[in-house]
Amino acid sequence: MARVTVEDCVLKIPNRFDLVLVAAQRARDISSGAALTIDRDDDKNPVVALREIADETVPLDGLQEALVKGHQKLAEIDEADDEIIELMAGEEEWLKAGVAPQNPAAAVGSDEESTFGIGVVEDEAEDDEAEEDDGRGDLEIGSSEDDI
Repeated sequence: MARVTVEDCVLKIPNRFDLVLVAAQRARDISSGAALTIDRDDDKNPVVALREIADETVPLDGLQEALVKGHQKLAEIDEADDEIIELMAGEEEWLKAGVAPQNPAAAVGSDEESTFGIGVVEDEAEDDEAEEDDGRGDLEIGSSEDDI
């Protein structure tokens, strides 16, 4: 970019950061097909935008408003989101009524039937296999079968 163009623009917009944002917005507008207010002279869009700002051929307030609107995001709530919110509210009421335990993870590990209707059953076959003797006896650490 031409230094003379930037120095001319700083007189119109004293803050260089604001100048960059406004010039970038105008350059995007030019790229999207906005009409030029000065001759291009083989300059690229950012330089043309700076020259337009320096010559005050474009309204600066309009560029600043377009810049702000371009960065604003509006979150639209769909009907599906409304249904989810209603379900979540119903769940909170359900929890407040005391239907579900406060800590469902604690109820799952109990020996009695859990709150989910599933009984906790211990596998007796595993216990029998663990107690079964293999016939070799117990060896001490560091000894071998030949030492016995």
